[in-house]
Amino acid sequence: MTDLGDRVAVLVPAWNEVRNVTHTVSEIRAADPLYDVIVIDDGSTDGTSGAAKAAGAEVLILPFNLGVGGAMRTGFTFAARRGYNRVIQVDADGQHNPEHIRLVLGGLERADICIGARFADVGDYMVRGPRRWAMVFLATLVSRVAKVRLTDVTSGFRAANRRAIEQYVRYYPAEYLGDTLDSLVEALHAGLTVTQVPVAMRPRMHGKPSQNVWGSTVYLVRSVFAISLALMRGALRRRPSA
Repeated sequence: MTDLGDRVAVLVPAWNEVRNVTHTVSEIRAADPLYDVIVIDDGSTDGTSGAAKAAGAEVLILPFNLGVGGAMRTGFTFAARRGYNRVIQVDADGQHNPEHIRLVLGGLERADICIGARFADVGDYMVRGPRRWAMVFLATLVSRVAKVRLTDVTSGFRAANRRAIEQYVRYYPAEYLGDTLDSLVEALHAGLTVTQVPVAMRPRMHGKPSQNVWGSTVYLVRSVFAISLALMRGALRRRPSA
């Protein structure tokens, strides 16, 4: 393993994003020559890996779909073995603006993890109904654990320093919402610090999001369940043994 200095691993989990990944990779590479784009092809069947390679990305190919959590753990393990000191996740669908990568990375000067927050008075990203209520509720809970005000704990646009990378290699769940909520709470219980910076999100370029109408409806219940389990695990670990 070598120390790559100021180079940044930009992890792009992608599942059947052939229509989006070329533009996303090209944008990231144009944003800064220090960004190494690593696409994790999460069992795609539409030529995503070929398009990513042609655009200049290094591609890790998973044999079947693991979900974002499984793809990101693969990416973090690769980044740790390669020797990166900073890693940032950027979605393949174009919603995360590569011009804001520098802002999110800047938060690592004061914390181990920095979240690009959608609800921090920048941009016009809107969520209504039960999903919005869930996001507010979850942000309130995690803010108490983090001891800092957070407004968007489900954002996947986040950066990690070396300490956080090593933590994510040890624990980065693949289940629903684990990649954002559970991994964040676990990192906080491990003593890592978190901050956020405001960013504006863009509309998805092509295709449909993985969450359908029914998924959005049950978002509140599943989110609360996920964060409850994460908080319970942390409380049990802190409990002194008899």
